[in-house]
Amino acid sequence: MTNHALEPAVLVTGGASGLGAAVVSLLAKSGHRPYVIDRQAPADGVPWVECDLAETRAAESATRRIADQAGGLSAVVTAAGMDVPGRLAELPGETWERIVTVDLLATAAVIRAALPWLARANGHVVTVASTLGVKAVSDATAYCAAKFGVVGFTRALAAELAGSVGVTLLIPGGMRTAFFDDRDVQYRPGADAALNDPGSVAAAVLFALQQPAGCAVRELVVCADRESSYP
Repeated sequence: MTNHALEPAVLVTGGASGLGAAVVSLLAKSGHRPYVIDRQAPADGVPWVECDLAETRAAESATRRIADQAGGLSAVVTAAGMDVPGRLAELPGETWERIVTVDLLATAAVIRAALPWLARANGHVVTVASTLGVKAVSDATAYCAAKFGVVGFTRALAAELAGSVGVTLLIPGGMRTAFFDDRDVQYRPGADAALNDPGSVAAAVLFALQQPAGCAVRELVVCADRESSYP
């Protein structure tokens, strides 16, 4: 009989779709207990809390609720993200700021709320940036600002928590998910675009979480071998 109390609990933001869902699925198959924060329900049977991550205080509250429900947290994976491409002068201010809030500020909010449990467990954080967090492109000022911010935030966090909580920065390239579906046609990948399988990126997350005590995977770039936005 499985002793669920011994299975490490991992919080995944954005775990209902895309990379987050791939991470949740792989964690469940690998002896972890995934928990999800999202605006929609994850796969059947996965415990979750509904939350709009643009409300950062609500994101903190949802994190604490899950930690209490799970009896602690061994890791947090901040996979939630959004983007609405467009030129700065043409993108509504509310949209621009929502992208930065969901992608950057909510990342910090969730991790900040989870830290008491992660510290007790000598746990791990995996943040999800993007190749557009190291290479800037036109019509992506909000997304680049947020993801460059995630890179800087994570590197500083790794220095701050060294020896107590493991911190890994994940930099994925474009993936075959629904992330691009709602974009204007001009911003969608073409039929021949080089996109990675989210399952491959999820495997990199699991690799980071499985490192032994004293070993830290600081940064991982995982992308299709013909990714145009890296290096």
